[in-house]
Amino acid sequence: MVRECFVCLQSPPSFHQARAISRYRAHPDQESDVVASILRRFKYGLNQQLSRALSEIVEDRMPLTAGDYDLIVPVPLHVRRLRWRGFNQAALIAVAVSRRLSTRLDVTNLTRVIATKPQTTNDFETRRRNVRNAFAVRHPATIAQRRILLVDDVLTTGATVNECARVLLGAGARRVDVLTLARAI
Repeated sequence: MVRECFVCLQSPPSFHQARAISRYRAHPDQESDVVASILRRFKYGLNQQLSRALSEIVEDRMPLTAGDYDLIVPVPLHVRRLRWRGFNQAALIAVAVSRRLSTRLDVTNLTRVIATKPQTTNDFETRRRNVRNAFAVRHPATIAQRRILLVDDVLTTGATVNECARVLLGAGARRVDVLTLARAI
């Protein structure tokens, strides 16, 4: 089922469409949510072991088919956050997506050039400003005319994936769609 959110209708995003494998409640104080709990432990508890379970969920519930995309690109972390966390959760999910769709994975071309503050407590407008110009494409020729699937762990307001899509399209991508493990409700 295709649904457009109110924000997207008011201000169309740079990406063509976004899909999520599951939904979750974004705030830890809301009623218990297993997906949110696992994602928080994965992302903030530095528990890379959970990537295997999350990869299985991705592979079992994939809403896409092989051949739809030329390239899978994860949302990058800034090098400082990557060093602190030890892994990029979006890249680990993108590996499972790439494997399931038999599509080339590119984890180095899209980079985060500004170390932005965490987005978790920000509203939509603050998130949008926070990530503005935070990303760059290293080698536009590998992006040009490609149908790209941008992968992230969670879509809350869409500010981060929208900025990534804007940069990818600016580098010549033909189309950018988004796939996340979860969508905040």
